[in-house]
Amino acid sequence: MTVESARDNVRDLVAFVSVARESSFTRAAARLGMSQSTLSYTIKALEERLGVRLVTRTTRSVSLTEAGQQLYEQAGRHLDGIDMALSGLNTFREKPTGTIRISTSDHAADTVLQNTLRTFLPAYPDIRVELVVDNALSDIVADRCDAGIRLGERLAHDMIAVRIGPAIKMSAVATPEYFLRYGVPVRPEDLVNHRCLALRLETHGEIYAWEFTRDGKAVNVRPDGQIISNSPQEITRYCLQGTGIACMPEAYFKTAIAEGRLQRVLEDWCQPYDGYYLYYPSRRQPTQAFALLLSALRENIPA
Repeated sequence: MTVESARDNVRDLVAFVSVARESSFTRAAARLGMSQSTLSYTIKALEERLGVRLVTRTTRSVSLTEAGQQLYEQAGRHLDGIDMALSGLNTFREKPTGTIRISTSDHAADTVLQNTLRTFLPAYPDIRVELVVDNALSDIVADRCDAGIRLGERLAHDMIAVRIGPAIKMSAVATPEYFLRYGVPVRPEDLVNHRCLALRLETHGEIYAWEFTRDGKAVNVRPDGQIISNSPQEITRYCLQGTGIACMPEAYFKTAIAEGRLQRVLEDWCQPYDGYYLYYPSRRQPTQAFALLLSALRENIPA
């Protein structure tokens, strides 16, 4: 094999692995910085050179053939190893550099990452942070993320996890006008007679059950109302309109509560729960840039 053909194979494999991971020629082309037509030609040329079909394309989806899946699993693993080896060389630079790709929910991005990055990024101008906002809690390894941010109760067991946030306070709230019209619940069981705004979890597609605890007694309530959404921001918006009661982390309601537009109920039943952790595969050696960001996140945990 000539140097030129080896170089072509590596280039084409990088393109193929990107298509496999994105399940989309459009997204893969954007990530690779090439046109969609060029990427399509590259994959077609790779298939012709190998003599097998790797990708099945329709107008709406992209999937791998059996041969494509086998190539993806092997090539993807080796390309990741090359990336890790090159990233490891950053430790020999005088200035920390590199890109850190982090999977996070929108709530964690707003309440944990934002404050840290505000001071961290100016201090390390050669470090880039790519945020993959993903409320569905996807696999960070499959998505080629260096780390993820999740609640402690949702962490995978084969990961290294470091706490980076305080306990999270939950609040059940509605507008004062809503409570004047429908009454104030004094026990979690009273919520079955109220209009509750339901949050559908993207991970499993389930309706999030509200969890209440007091004096060792736990009560779960499955919200039932006219509004169901997978967006906490939409739930907050309808709550402010007086549509019903919402129960989510208080950070979503903090300003409205302070301004008197929303009112808490069942406060003695709303116990805080474990906060956010940054987690990453145990087999991955952290780069200097990653170690610095992790240290900054830990230092910014409120007392």
